[in-house]
Amino acid sequence: MAKDGGVMASVGVIGSGTWGTSLAILLNGNGHKVQLWSAVPAEVESLSVNRKHPNLGDTPIPEAIEITGDLKAAMKDKDLLVLSVPSVYVRQTAAKMKPWLKPGQIVTNVAKGIEEATLKTLSEVIEEELPEAEVTVLSGPSHAEEVSRGLPTTCVVSSHQRETAEYLQGIFMSPVFRVYTTPDMLGVELGAALKNVIALAAGTADGLGYGDNTKAALITRGIAEISRLGVKMGARMETFYGLSGIGDLIVTCASVHSRNRKAGYLMGKGYTMEQAMAEVKMIVEGVYSAKAAKELAEKYDVEMPIITEINKVLFEGKSAAEAVIDLMVRDKKVETPMLPWEDGQKTN
Repeated sequence: MAKDGGVMASVGVIGSGTWGTSLAILLNGNGHKVQLWSAVPAEVESLSVNRKHPNLGDTPIPEAIEITGDLKAAMKDKDLLVLSVPSVYVRQTAAKMKPWLKPGQIVTNVAKGIEEATLKTLSEVIEEELPEAEVTVLSGPSHAEEVSRGLPTTCVVSSHQRETAEYLQGIFMSPVFRVYTTPDMLGVELGAALKNVIALAAGTADGLGYGDNTKAALITRGIAEISRLGVKMGARMETFYGLSGIGDLIVTCASVHSRNRKAGYLMGKGYTMEQAMAEVKMIVEGVYSAKAAKELAEKYDVEMPIITEINKVLFEGKSAAEAVIDLMVRDKKVETPMLPWEDGQKTN
């Protein structure tokens, strides 16, 4: 019996990074039976022996969580599979899962990104590799370091089917982890992926020594860019004003836990992209999503100046300071072009 009085679920967490490990700890605390899988034998041994993740401080991994390198065992007879590998490894991991996937298996993706080669969302990638799975997503402002410590956090889960979303809501929800549901999977995934690119820009501004005014501008104009693209692609505007949109953007741009903000900060201090990623020592999802975001903007003919400038800094050698200046001196704009003026004139 789960701690909320519901039925205990058997869960396989596929990927033992900070987020996967934190979710395994959460789900175990909710009363579910959890196996945690890693592709790296040395990591399996280290986590099994030390019962701590090196990036989660002194937070212990409960003995009840079985840590394994056997993917078949991690998937066998599971009510839920949580796919928590970095976005760049989602396709190849899903392909490895295919031989042992049961028809109708619920797979919840918690990685955040867009596949650069195809411009597909990660749920689309998983559905392509695992067509018999019922693919869902969990996202929101949720730093792993805080979730593992039981600090109050709120997320959103999305699925094609309401019943599945509500089932997952019950599995993940706890007194310290509140979960909402939404049918807008596309909006949830776009907000999750693109906020990482904006966070690189926010971190860069911090590294340059700019203040809160600059960061507030990047966050508000950043969500405007993300929502413009998302709506053009078929997502709902309301989603970008929610947890997986502005909520995740705020926490990623402002928090010391954010690897994307930290990488941007280092680039603002003069590091190259490669040097910054090496210093962070974890996958910086925003770097991988930046090119895809720019290509999506071009494909759907959506103006995304912040995304454009961060690409120039990352891949074309443009200085961060110069990029900020170019953003500030662009042509004059109206903030709310959809609103009419009192004199009846329309915004061009």
